[in-house]
Amino acid sequence: MTASVHDLISLTPKDSCNTKLAAGPWDFDNVPGYGPGSSQADRLPDPVSRPGQLPERYQLMPEPELHERILAAKATLGEELVILGHFYQRDEVVQHADFVGDSFQLANAALSKPEAKTIVFCGVHFMAETADILSAPEQTVILPNLAAGCSMADMADESSGETAWEEICETYGVDPENTTPDAAGKVPIIPVTYMNSSAALKAFCGRHGGIVCTSSNAATVLEWAFERAHRVLFFPDQHLGRNTAKAMGVPLEQMPLWNPRKALGGNTAEQLREAKVLLWHGFCSVHRRFTVDQITAARAADPKVKIIVHPECPMEVVDAADAAGSTDAIQKFIAASAPGDTIGIGTEINMVNRLAAQFPDRTIFCLDPVICPCSTMYRIHPGYLAWVLEELVAGRVNNQISVEPEVSVPAKIALDRMLAAKPKA
Repeated sequence: MTASVHDLISLTPKDSCNTKLAAGPWDFDNVPGYGPGSSQADRLPDPVSRPGQLPERYQLMPEPELHERILAAKATLGEELVILGHFYQRDEVVQHADFVGDSFQLANAALSKPEAKTIVFCGVHFMAETADILSAPEQTVILPNLAAGCSMADMADESSGETAWEEICETYGVDPENTTPDAAGKVPIIPVTYMNSSAALKAFCGRHGGIVCTSSNAATVLEWAFERAHRVLFFPDQHLGRNTAKAMGVPLEQMPLWNPRKALGGNTAEQLREAKVLLWHGFCSVHRRFTVDQITAARAADPKVKIIVHPECPMEVVDAADAAGSTDAIQKFIAASAPGDTIGIGTEINMVNRLAAQFPDRTIFCLDPVICPCSTMYRIHPGYLAWVLEELVAGRVNNQISVEPEVSVPAKIALDRMLAAKPKA
Protein backbone atom coordinates (compact mmCIF):
# COMPACT_ATOMS: atom_id res chain seq x y z
CA MET A 1 0.00 0.00 0.00
CA THR A 2 1.45 3.35 -1.05
CA ALA A 3 1.79 5.78 1.86
CA SER A 4 -0.67 8.66 1.83
CA VAL A 5 0.57 12.14 0.97
CA HIS A 6 -0.04 13.21 4.56
CA ASP A 7 2.12 10.32 5.78
CA LEU A 8 4.87 11.26 3.31
CA ILE A 9 4.85 14.87 4.52
CA SER A 10 4.92 13.72 8.14
CA LEU A 11 7.65 11.12 7.65
CA THR A 12 9.87 13.07 5.22
CA PRO A 13 9.22 16.76 5.94
CA LYS A 14 12.46 17.78 4.21
CA ASP A 15 10.92 16.62 0.92
CA SER A 16 7.82 18.78 1.37
CA CYS A 17 7.36 22.35 0.14
CA ASN A 18 6.32 23.35 3.68
CA THR A 19 6.70 21.34 6.87
CA LYS A 20 3.67 23.09 8.44
CA LEU A 21 1.40 21.10 6.13
CA ALA A 22 1.82 18.14 8.49
CA ALA A 23 0.18 20.10 11.31
CA GLY A 24 -3.56 20.39 11.76
CA PRO A 25 -5.03 23.05 9.42
CA TRP A 26 -6.77 24.65 12.39
CA ASP A 27 -3.35 26.02 13.37
CA PHE A 28 -3.54 28.51 10.50
CA ASP A 29 -7.23 28.62 9.52
CA ASN A 30 -7.75 31.91 11.35
CA VAL A 31 -4.70 33.52 9.75
CA PRO A 32 -5.51 35.53 6.58
CA GLY A 33 -4.05 33.82 3.54
CA TYR A 34 -4.04 30.43 1.89
CA GLY A 35 -1.82 28.74 4.43
CA PRO A 36 1.45 26.85 3.99
CA GLY A 37 2.13 25.18 0.66
CA SER A 38 2.10 26.01 -3.00
CA SER A 39 -0.28 28.98 -2.80
CA GLN A 40 1.13 30.66 0.33
CA ALA A 41 2.76 33.44 -1.72
CA ASP A 42 -0.32 34.18 -3.83
CA ARG A 43 -1.76 37.66 -3.62
CA LEU A 44 -4.74 37.61 -1.28
CA PRO A 45 -7.72 39.71 -2.37
CA ASP A 46 -9.48 41.79 0.24
CA PRO A 47 -11.61 40.52 1.81
CA VAL A 48 -11.16 36.76 1.58
CA SER A 49 -11.53 35.64 5.16
CA ARG A 50 -13.01 32.19 5.66
CA PRO A 51 -12.19 31.33 9.28
CA GLY A 52 -12.13 27.76 10.50
CA GLN A 53 -14.44 26.84 13.37
CA LEU A 54 -13.29 23.39 14.50
CA PRO A 55 -13.96 22.74 18.22
CA GLU A 56 -10.86 21.83 20.18
CA ARG A 57 -12.03 18.33 21.06
CA TYR A 58 -11.90 17.37 17.38
CA GLN A 59 -8.44 18.91 17.04
CA LEU A 60 -7.14 16.67 19.84
CA MET A 61 -8.98 13.51 18.80
CA PRO A 62 -6.82 10.58 17.57
CA GLU A 63 -7.33 9.83 13.88
CA PRO A 64 -8.70 6.28 14.42
CA GLU A 65 -11.43 7.73 16.63
CA LEU A 66 -12.25 10.38 14.02
CA HIS A 67 -12.73 7.69 11.39
CA GLU A 68 -14.94 5.64 13.73
CA ARG A 69 -17.11 8.69 14.39
CA ILE A 70 -17.37 9.49 10.68
CA LEU A 71 -18.49 5.95 9.87
CA ALA A 72 -21.01 5.94 12.72
CA ALA A 73 -22.49 9.28 11.64
CA LYS A 74 -22.71 8.12 8.02
CA ALA A 75 -24.55 4.99 9.11
CA THR A 76 -27.01 7.06 11.16
CA LEU A 77 -27.69 9.59 8.38
CA GLY A 78 -27.99 6.90 5.70
CA GLU A 79 -29.50 7.93 2.35
CA GLU A 80 -30.11 11.46 3.60
CA LEU A 81 -26.37 12.18 3.24
CA VAL A 82 -23.98 12.17 0.29
CA ILE A 83 -20.27 12.94 0.68
CA LEU A 84 -18.36 14.20 -2.37
CA GLY A 85 -14.55 14.06 -2.49
CA HIS A 86 -12.38 15.80 -5.06
CA PHE A 87 -9.51 13.94 -6.77
CA TYR A 88 -7.05 16.31 -5.05
CA GLN A 89 -8.40 15.65 -1.57
CA ARG A 90 -6.24 13.83 0.98
CA ASP A 91 -6.70 10.03 1.26
CA GLU A 92 -7.78 10.31 4.90
CA VAL A 93 -10.90 12.12 3.72
CA VAL A 94 -11.46 10.52 0.29
CA GLN A 95 -11.90 7.11 1.91
CA HIS A 96 -15.24 8.33 3.30
CA ALA A 97 -16.55 9.83 0.03
CA ASP A 98 -19.52 8.33 -1.80
CA PHE A 99 -18.27 9.85 -5.06
CA VAL A 100 -14.73 10.86 -6.07
CA GLY A 101 -14.06 13.02 -9.13
CA ASP A 102 -13.32 16.49 -10.45
CA SER A 103 -15.55 19.46 -9.66
CA PHE A 104 -17.71 18.90 -12.77
CA GLN A 105 -18.18 15.17 -12.12
CA LEU A 106 -19.01 15.81 -8.47
CA ALA A 107 -21.60 18.47 -9.33
CA ASN A 108 -23.28 15.88 -11.56
CA ALA A 109 -22.93 13.25 -8.84
CA ALA A 110 -24.86 15.51 -6.45
CA LEU A 111 -27.66 15.75 -9.03
CA SER A 112 -27.85 11.95 -9.13
CA LYS A 113 -28.76 11.78 -5.42
CA PRO A 114 -32.02 13.77 -5.13
CA GLU A 115 -32.99 11.80 -2.02
CA ALA A 116 -29.98 13.19 -0.12
CA LYS A 117 -31.02 16.05 2.14
CA THR A 118 -27.41 17.06 2.76
CA ILE A 119 -24.43 17.24 0.40
CA VAL A 120 -21.07 17.44 2.19
CA PHE A 121 -18.53 18.65 -0.34
CA CYS A 122 -14.93 17.76 0.52
CA GLY A 123 -13.30 20.20 -1.87
CA VAL A 124 -12.99 23.98 -1.94
CA HIS A 125 -15.38 26.90 -1.76
CA PHE A 126 -16.25 27.38 -5.45
CA MET A 127 -17.09 23.67 -5.76
CA ALA A 128 -19.56 23.82 -2.88
CA GLU A 129 -21.11 26.96 -4.40
CA THR A 130 -21.60 25.14 -7.72
CA ALA A 131 -23.19 22.18 -5.94
CA ASP A 132 -25.60 24.53 -4.15
CA ILE A 133 -26.57 26.24 -7.43
CA LEU A 134 -27.23 22.94 -9.21
CA SER A 135 -28.83 21.04 -6.33
CA ALA A 136 -32.52 21.02 -5.45
CA PRO A 137 -33.84 23.87 -3.25
CA GLU A 138 -34.55 21.47 -0.39
CA GLN A 139 -30.97 20.16 -0.34
CA THR A 140 -28.31 21.63 1.93
CA VAL A 141 -24.65 21.92 0.92
CA ILE A 142 -21.90 21.91 3.55
CA LEU A 143 -18.19 22.70 3.18
CA PRO A 144 -16.47 21.07 6.19
CA ASN A 145 -13.88 23.85 6.52
CA LEU A 146 -14.83 27.34 5.34
CA ALA A 147 -11.13 28.21 5.08
CA ALA A 148 -10.80 25.86 2.09
CA GLY A 149 -10.76 28.48 -0.64
CA CYS A 150 -9.00 28.59 -4.00
CA SER A 151 -6.32 31.13 -4.85
CA MET A 152 -7.01 30.83 -8.60
CA ALA A 153 -10.72 31.52 -8.11
CA ASP A 154 -9.86 34.52 -5.95
CA MET A 155 -7.71 35.99 -8.74
CA ALA A 156 -10.84 37.01 -10.67
CA ASP A 157 -13.55 38.68 -8.61
CA GLU A 158 -16.82 40.01 -10.01
CA SER A 159 -15.90 43.67 -9.47
CA SER A 160 -12.66 43.35 -11.46
CA GLY A 161 -14.54 41.45 -14.14
CA GLU A 162 -17.18 44.17 -14.47
CA THR A 163 -14.50 46.88 -14.67
CA ALA A 164 -12.64 44.95 -17.36
CA TRP A 165 -15.89 44.35 -19.26
CA GLU A 166 -16.67 48.07 -19.33
CA GLU A 167 -13.17 48.93 -20.57
CA ILE A 168 -13.28 46.23 -23.24
CA CYS A 169 -16.74 47.17 -24.48
CA GLU A 170 -15.75 50.85 -24.62
CA THR A 171 -12.76 49.87 -26.78
CA TYR A 172 -15.10 48.03 -29.15
CA GLY A 173 -17.63 50.86 -29.12
CA VAL A 174 -20.52 48.82 -27.70
CA ASP A 175 -22.89 49.09 -24.75
CA PRO A 176 -21.56 46.80 -21.97
CA GLU A 177 -25.16 46.02 -20.95
CA ASN A 178 -26.45 45.32 -24.45
CA THR A 179 -23.97 43.86 -26.95
CA THR A 180 -26.13 43.18 -30.00
CA PRO A 181 -25.03 40.83 -32.81
CA ASP A 182 -23.68 42.28 -36.06
CA ALA A 183 -24.60 41.28 -39.63
CA ALA A 184 -22.66 38.04 -39.14
CA GLY A 185 -24.78 37.23 -36.11
CA LYS A 186 -21.92 37.69 -33.66
CA VAL A 187 -21.34 40.00 -30.70
CA PRO A 188 -17.90 41.66 -30.27
CA ILE A 189 -16.98 39.57 -27.20
CA ILE A 190 -18.39 36.93 -24.88
CA PRO A 191 -17.19 35.95 -21.37
CA VAL A 192 -16.16 32.40 -20.51
CA THR A 193 -15.15 31.37 -17.03
CA TYR A 194 -13.46 28.20 -15.89
CA MET A 195 -15.32 26.15 -13.29
CA ASN A 196 -12.60 27.25 -10.83
CA SER A 197 -14.24 30.60 -10.17
CA SER A 198 -16.69 32.15 -7.75
CA ALA A 199 -20.45 31.93 -8.11
CA ALA A 200 -20.46 35.71 -8.61
CA LEU A 201 -18.17 35.43 -11.64
CA LYS A 202 -20.30 32.63 -13.06
CA ALA A 203 -23.30 34.92 -12.61
CA PHE A 204 -21.43 37.70 -14.45
CA CYS A 205 -20.96 35.36 -17.39
CA GLY A 206 -24.60 34.30 -17.27
CA ARG A 207 -25.77 37.93 -17.38
CA HIS A 208 -23.57 38.74 -20.38
CA GLY A 209 -24.45 35.76 -22.56
CA GLY A 210 -21.46 33.72 -21.45
CA ILE A 211 -20.75 30.22 -20.25
CA VAL A 212 -18.72 28.13 -17.79
CA CYS A 213 -16.17 25.56 -18.94
CA THR A 214 -14.27 22.68 -17.39
CA SER A 215 -10.84 21.37 -18.37
CA SER A 216 -12.71 18.50 -20.06
CA ASN A 217 -14.96 20.58 -22.31
CA ALA A 218 -12.93 23.80 -22.73
CA ALA A 219 -12.47 23.23 -26.49
CA THR A 220 -16.20 22.59 -26.99
CA VAL A 221 -17.03 25.73 -24.99
CA LEU A 222 -14.62 27.90 -26.99
CA GLU A 223 -16.19 26.64 -30.22
CA TRP A 224 -19.61 27.51 -28.78
CA ALA A 225 -18.36 30.99 -27.91
CA PHE A 226 -16.72 31.63 -31.30
CA GLU A 227 -20.01 30.74 -33.01
CA ARG A 228 -21.57 33.65 -31.14
CA ALA A 229 -18.76 36.16 -30.74
CA HIS A 230 -15.66 37.47 -32.47
CA ARG A 231 -13.65 37.26 -29.23
CA VAL A 232 -13.62 35.59 -25.84
CA LEU A 233 -12.73 37.00 -22.43
CA PHE A 234 -11.43 33.92 -20.57
CA PHE A 235 -11.42 33.81 -16.73
CA PRO A 236 -9.44 33.10 -14.58
CA ASP A 237 -6.78 30.58 -15.67
CA GLN A 238 -4.60 31.97 -18.43
CA HIS A 239 -2.88 28.62 -19.00
CA LEU A 240 -6.02 26.58 -19.64
CA GLY A 241 -7.28 29.32 -21.97
CA ARG A 242 -3.99 29.62 -23.84
CA ASN A 243 -3.38 25.87 -24.18
CA THR A 244 -6.94 25.22 -25.37
CA ALA A 245 -7.08 28.08 -27.87
CA LYS A 246 -3.58 27.30 -29.19
CA ALA A 247 -4.62 23.70 -29.87
CA MET A 248 -7.57 25.10 -31.82
CA GLY A 249 -5.24 27.16 -34.03
CA VAL A 250 -5.50 30.59 -32.41
CA PRO A 251 -2.13 32.38 -32.81
CA LEU A 252 -0.38 33.45 -29.61
CA GLU A 253 -0.26 37.07 -30.78
CA GLN A 254 -4.07 37.05 -30.76
CA MET A 255 -4.18 35.99 -27.09
CA PRO A 256 -3.13 39.03 -25.04
CA LEU A 257 -2.98 38.78 -21.25
CA TRP A 258 -5.42 40.96 -19.31
CA ASN A 259 -3.90 42.28 -16.07
CA PRO A 260 -6.78 43.73 -14.02
CA ARG A 261 -4.40 46.09 -12.21
CA LYS A 262 -3.44 47.91 -15.42
CA ALA A 263 -5.35 50.19 -17.80
CA LEU A 264 -6.77 48.17 -20.71
CA GLY A 265 -5.30 45.15 -18.95
CA GLY A 266 -1.81 46.30 -19.94
CA ASN A 267 -2.66 46.28 -23.67
CA THR A 268 -3.17 48.80 -26.43
CA ALA A 269 -6.55 49.34 -28.03
CA GLU A 270 -5.12 47.91 -31.25
CA GLN A 271 -4.04 44.69 -29.49
CA LEU A 272 -7.55 44.31 -28.10
CA ARG A 273 -9.15 44.85 -31.50
CA GLU A 274 -6.88 42.19 -33.04
CA ALA A 275 -7.44 39.71 -30.20
CA LYS A 276 -9.36 36.45 -30.39
CA VAL A 277 -8.95 35.42 -26.74
CA LEU A 278 -8.28 37.81 -23.87
CA LEU A 279 -6.64 35.78 -21.10
CA TRP A 280 -7.19 36.84 -17.49
CA HIS A 281 -4.03 37.06 -15.41
CA GLY A 282 -4.75 34.03 -13.22
CA PHE A 283 -3.16 30.63 -12.59
CA CYS A 284 -3.14 27.51 -10.44
CA SER A 285 -0.31 27.56 -7.89
CA VAL A 286 0.03 23.77 -7.98
CA HIS A 287 0.21 23.40 -11.76
CA ARG A 288 2.52 26.41 -12.12
CA ARG A 289 5.15 24.36 -10.25
CA PHE A 290 5.67 22.01 -13.20
CA THR A 291 8.54 22.81 -15.56
CA VAL A 292 10.14 21.67 -18.80
CA ASP A 293 13.29 20.84 -16.82
CA GLN A 294 11.30 18.27 -14.81
CA ILE A 295 10.17 16.62 -18.05
CA THR A 296 13.74 16.68 -19.40
CA ALA A 297 15.00 15.02 -16.21
CA ALA A 298 12.30 12.33 -16.43
CA ARG A 299 13.22 11.54 -20.04
CA ALA A 300 16.92 11.42 -19.17
CA ALA A 301 16.16 8.90 -16.41
CA ASP A 302 14.00 6.76 -18.71
CA PRO A 303 13.78 7.54 -22.46
CA LYS A 304 10.61 5.41 -22.68
CA VAL A 305 8.74 7.43 -20.06
CA LYS A 306 5.33 8.79 -21.01
CA ILE A 307 4.44 12.27 -19.80
CA ILE A 308 0.91 13.60 -19.28
CA VAL A 309 0.12 16.96 -17.68
CA HIS A 310 -2.93 18.99 -16.78
CA PRO A 311 -3.79 21.91 -19.14
CA GLU A 312 -3.50 24.31 -16.19
CA CYS A 313 0.27 23.86 -16.58
CA PRO A 314 2.23 26.55 -18.49
CA MET A 315 2.21 26.25 -22.28
CA GLU A 316 5.86 25.24 -22.50
CA VAL A 317 5.19 22.29 -20.18
CA VAL A 318 2.12 21.19 -22.13
CA ASP A 319 4.09 21.43 -25.39
CA ALA A 320 6.92 19.29 -23.97
CA ALA A 321 4.58 16.56 -22.67
CA ASP A 322 3.27 13.58 -24.64
CA ALA A 323 -0.29 14.42 -23.69
CA ALA A 324 -2.34 16.92 -21.72
CA GLY A 325 -5.80 16.57 -20.29
CA SER A 326 -8.23 17.01 -17.44
CA THR A 327 -8.08 14.93 -14.29
CA ASP A 328 -10.55 12.53 -15.89
CA ALA A 329 -8.39 12.34 -19.04
CA ILE A 330 -5.32 11.64 -16.91
CA GLN A 331 -7.17 8.80 -15.19
CA LYS A 332 -8.12 7.32 -18.57
CA PHE A 333 -4.56 7.74 -19.89
CA ILE A 334 -3.22 5.70 -16.98
CA ALA A 335 -5.94 3.06 -17.33
CA ALA A 336 -5.09 2.69 -21.04
CA SER A 337 -1.38 2.24 -20.36
CA ALA A 338 0.28 -1.17 -20.16
CA PRO A 339 1.84 -3.02 -17.23
CA GLY A 340 5.50 -2.07 -16.98
CA ASP A 341 4.98 1.44 -18.36
CA THR A 342 6.62 4.40 -16.67
CA ILE A 343 4.44 7.49 -16.53
CA GLY A 344 5.26 10.97 -15.22
CA ILE A 345 2.24 13.09 -14.33
CA GLY A 346 1.99 16.84 -13.98
CA THR A 347 -0.90 17.36 -11.58
CA GLU A 348 -1.68 17.44 -7.87
CA ILE A 349 0.25 14.91 -5.79
CA ASN A 350 -2.71 13.33 -3.97
CA MET A 351 -4.20 12.20 -7.27
CA VAL A 352 -0.84 10.98 -8.60
CA ASN A 353 -0.17 9.06 -5.39
CA ARG A 354 -3.60 7.44 -5.57
CA LEU A 355 -3.07 6.39 -9.21
CA ALA A 356 0.29 4.85 -8.27
CA ALA A 357 -1.46 2.77 -5.61
CA GLN A 358 -4.25 1.80 -8.02
CA PHE A 359 -1.80 0.60 -10.71
CA PRO A 360 1.11 -1.02 -8.85
CA ASP A 361 2.28 -2.80 -12.03
CA ARG A 362 3.24 0.57 -13.55
CA THR A 363 5.81 3.11 -12.38
CA ILE A 364 3.77 6.27 -11.82
CA PHE A 365 5.32 9.39 -10.35
CA CYS A 366 4.72 13.12 -9.97
CA LEU A 367 6.99 15.26 -12.16
CA ASP A 368 7.56 17.65 -9.26
CA PRO A 369 9.90 15.84 -6.83
CA VAL A 370 8.76 18.08 -3.98
CA ILE A 371 5.67 16.88 -2.11
CA CYS A 372 3.39 19.90 -2.34
CA PRO A 373 -0.36 19.23 -2.39
CA CYS A 374 -3.08 21.76 -3.12
CA SER A 375 -2.73 23.59 0.17
CA THR A 376 -6.28 24.97 0.22
CA MET A 377 -7.84 21.58 -0.56
CA TYR A 378 -5.63 20.18 2.21
CA ARG A 379 -7.57 22.20 4.77
CA ILE A 380 -10.31 19.58 4.69
CA HIS A 381 -9.22 17.26 7.49
CA PRO A 382 -11.00 14.21 9.00
CA GLY A 383 -11.60 16.31 12.11
CA TYR A 384 -13.76 18.77 10.17
CA LEU A 385 -15.65 15.96 8.47
CA ALA A 386 -16.37 14.20 11.78
CA TRP A 387 -17.52 17.49 13.31
CA VAL A 388 -20.03 18.51 10.60
CA LEU A 389 -21.42 14.96 10.37
CA GLU A 390 -21.94 14.61 14.12
CA GLU A 391 -23.57 18.02 14.17
CA LEU A 392 -25.97 16.81 11.44
CA VAL A 393 -26.83 13.78 13.56
CA ALA A 394 -27.64 16.21 16.39
CA GLY A 395 -29.88 18.22 14.03
CA ARG A 396 -27.49 21.15 13.55
CA VAL A 397 -26.13 22.43 10.22
CA ASN A 398 -22.68 24.00 10.28
CA ASN A 399 -20.73 25.65 7.43
CA GLN A 400 -23.64 25.72 5.02
CA ILE A 401 -22.88 27.17 1.59
CA SER A 402 -25.91 29.06 0.29
CA VAL A 403 -25.76 31.19 -2.87
CA GLU A 404 -28.27 34.03 -2.97
CA PRO A 405 -30.89 33.92 -5.79
CA GLU A 406 -29.63 37.11 -7.44
CA VAL A 407 -26.34 35.26 -7.99
CA SER A 408 -27.50 31.67 -8.35
CA VAL A 409 -30.09 32.35 -11.09
CA PRO A 410 -27.69 33.91 -13.68
CA ALA A 411 -24.88 31.57 -12.57
CA LYS A 412 -27.11 28.57 -13.29
CA ILE A 413 -27.74 29.89 -16.82
CA ALA A 414 -23.99 29.79 -17.48
CA LEU A 415 -23.65 26.39 -15.78
CA ASP A 416 -26.54 24.89 -17.75
CA ARG A 417 -24.82 25.98 -20.96
CA MET A 418 -21.70 24.23 -19.71
CA LEU A 419 -23.61 21.02 -18.98
CA ALA A 420 -24.91 21.04 -22.56
CA ALA A 421 -21.39 21.46 -24.01
CA LYS A 422 -20.22 17.86 -24.11
CA PRO A 423 -16.46 17.21 -24.05
CA LYS A 424 -14.84 16.08 -27.30
CA ALA A 425 -14.01 12.41 -27.59
